[in-house]
This record gives sequence, structure tokens and C-alpha cells, in this order.
Amino acid sequence: MSRAPRFVLAATSLAALAALTACAGGGSEPGPSAPADADHITIQLDYQPRGLHAPLFVAEQQGFFADEGIVVDDILTGTSSGDTLRLVGQGQGDFGVSDLPTLVVARSQDVPVKAILATNQSSPLAMCAKADKHTLNSPKDLEGLKVGVQSSGSTYVFYKALLAANGIDPSALTELTVNPPYESYLVTDQVDTVPCYTDAEVPILQKSAGDLSILMGSEFGYDTYGTGIFTTDTMIQENPDLVQRFTNAYLKGLQYTIDNPAEAAKTLADSDPQLADKAPLYEQQLQADIDNTFTSADTEANGLGSMDDATWQKTIDLLFGQGVISTEPAVADVQDPTFVTADTDN
Repeated sequence: MSRAPRFVLAATSLAALAALTACAGGGSEPGPSAPADADHITIQLDYQPRGLHAPLFVAEQQGFFADEGIVVDDILTGTSSGDTLRLVGQGQGDFGVSDLPTLVVARSQDVPVKAILATNQSSPLAMCAKADKHTLNSPKDLEGLKVGVQSSGSTYVFYKALLAANGIDPSALTELTVNPPYESYLVTDQVDTVPCYTDAEVPILQKSAGDLSILMGSEFGYDTYGTGIFTTDTMIQENPDLVQRFTNAYLKGLQYTIDNPAEAAKTLADSDPQLADKAPLYEQQLQADIDNTFTSADTEANGLGSMDDATWQKTIDLLFGQGVISTEPAVADVQDPTFVTADTDN
């Protein structure tokens, strides 16, 4: 029987590091065995585990990776999409999970990575405020507010692009640099608004901060993909067969997750003892994605994870036009959709 992947939670503080050191190496029950000559890989997440990550754990648990001759040695948590892109680009991981607009930013900075599928067909990013204090009907309502931002990663890319796309001068807001998780700053009224993931963070915020006023970026010019899976140029060039088999297994995991969200949430929660009580939260997060972002007209026609040139070009144009990036990569530089296409054709 194969062993479960070593799932390593990233520490967010020295105290947390001390607590987590003893737990690294935990994992879910192993799935079916892979062949002796299987490829061994490491996956780098973009952040702490959330519902969106469940397809990877489901693919392992259900034996989809083993069926494709893949052994997942490690699943490593991260601190931001930007850091994850750099780590995998430097060879510290074979595949990664990242916000895809942030991948465009990384590519413009010569990080040699490409998206191979879009898990979120639309971005779940928004600006969130306590509903009893502020009402966010349009980006203009952000003016005069104190906003918590982290000057790197996906939420900052979103925040800058949203303001620029709607003609909002950043000086019209008071920016306070914060570290994730952002929700504590909003809950304690240290800031008036924060960028938030409507799939991952809204369930947490609503539990602790009450009703929220939510300004969806997708309704105000931020029409992009959300989170997806990527790998390096080198991996695609030198081992396309492994990329194809990884894509096949992941998409089976994604479909299984959509069909069985409660079971998928439990699988993720069971992957580490520290996550054992989070299955209800993960199920809420997954349901938000199932309802809003995992599928689209494109996936109905071309399969889960599909990507098209037009959406990528809009993303590049948005980020370049609003000054988020200073050099403009080509669509072919940021994505390779052929692996999803090949999986759908089979």
C-alpha cells in the first residue's frame, strides 16, 4: 500500500511553528498503490488549506493519481500566490496552485510558469465591509475608507486593478499594511474594508463579523479567471506526459468534489489532525465555488478547467492597461490549455 502524501502546514508565527513541527508528516489514509516506477511529485499550495484545495486530496484518496502512475510525496502550504509562483518557478515543487492574474504578474517578471487549467472560471475576489458600518454599492464607496492590504500576492493585484479600472486614486483610501488572515483586522474594526475571497473567507467573516457588504470585482471590471493549477516551462517541455497524467487525475478529483462536496470536505479535513474540525467550513467554501465559479459556459462546452485565449487576453490587457504590470506577456506565455483539451477528448 502506498503512503499518504506528507502534508505540511505552513506556520504563520513562531508559536504556530513550534506547534506545527510536531504535526508535520500527518496525512489522510493512503489511497490505492501506484506502480513501482511511478513519478514522484510535490505540490505547492498558495495558502493554508481551504475548500478549493479539496480536489487534490480527493484525487489522492480516490486513487486517481495512482491510476496515472503518480505518487504525491508532499503537499506544501504557502503564504501567497506570488510566493508559490516563485517557489515552483525556482524548482521547489512540480505543480502549484495560484491565483491566475497573479501568474500573469509573475510571468511579466520572467518567472517561467504557465497555467494548465483554471479551477475558478471567474474570480471570487471582492471587497468586503461590515454591513452595519459601510455599504459598498460601487467602487466609489471605497473612497475615504481605511483598507487592509498586503503589498504582494493575489489580493493586492486585485485591489490595484479594481481601483485603476474604476478611476479610483489609491490616495482616496487610507491603506494599512496587514498580514493574512485579513479577517481579524475587519472583525476588530482596525480597518473598514479588506479584499476577500467570497468562496474562502466570506463564511469565516460572516461567522465572526456578521452580515457583510460585498463588492464583487467581476461586476466592476475585474473579469478574469480565479485560482488554477500551474507548472513550469521546463516541466511542460521535458515531461508533457507527466503534466497530462497530472491533469487527468486532478480533473477527476475536481469532478468527484463537485459531485460529493461533503465527502470531499471531510477528505481535506482528515488530511491533518489540525484540520479535523474544519469539514463544515470546507463544505461551505466548496459549495460557494460549485454554485459560482467551478463551471461556466466554456466548461459546459469544453470540460472542467478549460481556458480560452480571449479571457487570458482580457486579463493581460486589464493588468497592463491599469499599470499593474509594466511588460505585457503573450497569451501563449501564460497558459497551455492543451492538457485540458486532451483530457476532454479522451
